[in-house]
Amino acid sequence: MGAERPQYILQPVRVGWIVASFAVSLMLNFVPWQPAALAPDFVAMTLAFWCVRQPRLVGLGAGWFMGLLNDAGSGVLLGQHALVYALLAFGAITLSRRILWFSVWAQALHVAVLLVLAQAIGLLVRVAAGAEFPGWSLFAAPLIGAALWPALSFVLLVPQRRPVEVDETRPI
Repeated sequence: MGAERPQYILQPVRVGWIVASFAVSLMLNFVPWQPAALAPDFVAMTLAFWCVRQPRLVGLGAGWFMGLLNDAGSGVLLGQHALVYALLAFGAITLSRRILWFSVWAQALHVAVLLVLAQAIGLLVRVAAGAEFPGWSLFAAPLIGAALWPALSFVLLVPQRRPVEVDETRPI
């Protein structure tokens, strides 16, 4: 049969790790990627991850706050990302128990739907505010973000992993 993958027990997450992951994702959002239409929304991906994994720690308030920070940093309509991230957080929390039943690639499919819906809502807000329709290539970024979901999951769960150690002296 080949070598089996090691199994892990996840330790409780530290709030500092969540805050650090949001800070890094916010900085990645501010990097001027080329082409910009293909750059995934790292804050949305991180928010979706923590809302799925830790719905009691990260929720609508965190989404709203990160959205306001993203709006202020990128100079767009204030509240645009806040609305989108709050709705994304709501969707991720609502589906969190369902998403965690699946493998990481099936989770990526669920997250792809959430990210595409978030992108569509953001597009509706921009168009309602008077912006022009940027084209359908705008929906490539959420799909790229969903493709990065397994890597994001691995990286964000690294501090929580602890290998299962069999204690031969325990009777149970």
